Amino acid sequence: MKNLKFLFTTLGIFATSAMLQSCDNNDTVFPDNYPTALVTVCPDDDESFVMNLDENTVLNPVNIAKSPFGKKEVRAMVSFYFTNDGNQSVESDKNEIDVRNVHVCWIDSIRTKLPVPTVTDNNKTYGNDPFDIVKDWVTIGEDGYLTLCIRTKWGNPDKKHIINLVTGVNPDDPLEMEIHQDADGDVDGMLHDGLIAFNLNHIQDLSGDVKLKLKWNSYSGEKTAVINVKMRNQATPEAFDRTLLINKLD
Repeated sequence: MKNLKFLFTTLGIFATSAMLQSCDNNDTVFPDNYPTALVTVCPDDDESFVMNLDENTVLNPVNIAKSPFGKKEVRAMVSFYFTNDGNQSVESDKNEIDVRNVHVCWIDSIRTKLPVPTVTDNNKTYGNDPFDIVKDWVTIGEDGYLTLCIRTKWGNPDKKHIINLVTGVNPDDPLEMEIHQDADGDVDGMLHDGLIAFNLNHIQDLSGDVKLKLKWNSYSGEKTAVINVKMRNQATPEAFDRTLLINKLD
């Protein structure tokens, strides 16, 4: 897990909280130093939790009683394997949800935050230091979250790079957004990667598949991209309301 932990500690854009366990399933050949999936950790009031894998699959961790992240809903990298007991399917108004029991080998949170509103001068308020978005499997829009792999220069470990997703930049198009970085003067050094996630589930009128129009300042000038985001299925059964409605972020 050395390379992954290096990724996690590189930028300081993570709120990282790790819990490590060994994968000791004798019937499973599993490289437990690599992540299996990107998930949403969804806690209940008693800090028990499930993990949203996709719009049709909920993972139930059988070997962990409480979320290592308390009552915060966060995106996370997880290494797990499926167990064979207690799996079930439940019906919703729109689709069938598979609830799969899993054994978690390790789980590590991604810095998860809400978007911020546009202001008079976004560059001044949120920064305009350049960065690139890496086309990787972890750059994805699912479960109502935009998760990005960010590549930026990082030379001072005491500097915290702050990334913000800015909404409302185009009154005529609520799906147009900007991404800003404030590197706190740390604009030299080697290029490193890090992950950050933005919770879009609180934004009204977003449902189904939406196409976000993103703008940011890259090392080669202003760039734009369209990223498809699958919003969270609000029709999931009442028994799993906790996986849909809790947004307890900083």
